[in-house]
Amino acid sequence: MLAHPREGVTALAERLGLDRAEVRRSLDLLSELALIRPSYERDGELCAVAPDVGMELLMARQQAELAAQQLRIEASRAAAAQLIAEFSAIGPSASGPGVEQLDGLDAIRDAIARLAAEAETDLMTFAPGGGHRPETLEASQANDRRLLDRGVRMRSLFLDSVRNSQSTVAYATWLTELGGEVRTAPELPTRLMIFDRSTALVPVSSGDSAAAAVLLTGDGTMTALCALFENVWTSAQPLGAAPRRDDTGLSPQEATVVRLLAQGLTDEAIAKRIGVSARTARRSATDLMERLGARSRFEFGVRAVQRGWLPGGE
Repeated sequence: MLAHPREGVTALAERLGLDRAEVRRSLDLLSELALIRPSYERDGELCAVAPDVGMELLMARQQAELAAQQLRIEASRAAAAQLIAEFSAIGPSASGPGVEQLDGLDAIRDAIARLAAEAETDLMTFAPGGGHRPETLEASQANDRRLLDRGVRMRSLFLDSVRNSQSTVAYATWLTELGGEVRTAPELPTRLMIFDRSTALVPVSSGDSAAAAVLLTGDGTMTALCALFENVWTSAQPLGAAPRRDDTGLSPQEATVVRLLAQGLTDEAIAKRIGVSARTARRSATDLMERLGARSRFEFGVRAVQRGWLPGGE
């Protein structure tokens, strides 16, 4: 349409070797994207928007969609965090409808083995904490292989920081070669395993996931946890992919550090959230401050808003 602005549906269809219905569907989509508009000079005709204007419109639309997706993720994360906090208050021997308390690593691993043996369709996992110990990864391989051999879809989410752990990368590569799916995210809300979208295993304490856990089966609970997983999975990236940078030049991990700094978290708390050492988190914060020429964290927050690293309201 840019090259031949006077051609209508019939002429476009002939030139492109398409039928008129396909051309009309394409025109509808271009109209939705605001890349074509009614002609100001010729009634009933359409004309293509200039490429530079069209690209600006597309970029603005994409940024709005990304912002909306981030808001959905944050809302899901907040809802799940509240849910998990409520279950974390359960006493050692407490149980009830949709809740089963597990005490100690033996009980937790027995439950995982049982649920893995019974799984038929899906296993979705949040695995925070940075690089994982080789013995822990090795212990899970037998279950993983049996699940994949049965055709169970396995999706695992690790932190971006595991890219620096040779043993975890080797395990993820092995899992992918067998048919598993692995992605990474800059931050994960909690350790979590969801079996067949019907049963979830969540630690009672994020600080000591081996001490106690709860098995959750309530419909409302599972709907919230599955939605949380899907939202984080959608925005995560495959382990082998190069980190994507946003329009401000920040990697996903850097954007997360900026947000956590704005929330007032210490270097140690940030390190725990993104799965790195406190020294690495401190270095990352310092690097970001230097990029903005900020001499204090308050000045950093102001400059981050000015640069577009943070929303003005935050």
